[in-house]
Amino acid sequence: KHYHVGSHHFFVILEGEGFIFTPESKHRLKPGELAIIEPEEVHWFENDSEVSFKFIEFWVPPPKETIWVDENDI
Repeated sequence: KHYHVGSHHFFVILEGEGFIFTPESKHRLKPGELAIIEPEEVHWFENDSEVSFKFIEFWVPPPKETIWVDENDI
């Protein structure tokens, strides 16, 4: 679980399926879908299938820092 300081985080799903989580939500992602995470929004992934979960990710602008969050802090 982590967040990025000062940047949006984008994911384009290429293959497989999985979940993206924030403290407030859980969304299943499928090939062709786009996920957008706001700056400083805690997020993490889970692949709940037998298939690889592949995606392209990029940040705009590049993050100043990535902060890893302890489970107990969420």
